[in-house]
Amino acid sequence: METRVALIGIIVETPDSVGELNAILHDYGKYIIGCMGIPYRQRGISIISIAVDAPQDVISALSGKIGKLAGVSAKTAYSNVVTRE
Repeated sequence: METRVALIGIIVETPDSVGELNAILHDYGKYIIGCMGIPYRQRGISIISIAVDAPQDVISALSGKIGKLAGVSAKTAYSNVVTRE
């Protein structure tokens, strides 16, 4: 199995979606390398970066689930770092 390192950038515009977002991130916790969240209070949004190391299909599924949440946007940047397990 091959894994890739990727960064998922998330912008949360609807605070009501935070609970669902946290549940999704918890489900994929074993793939998460680290995360950083920045509340931008002046604009009423949160900016979150999630670094992951996972198979391509897992990264796509995670990003897709996050992007389907109301008031949440997600984009993924993939590295060329691929590891065979």
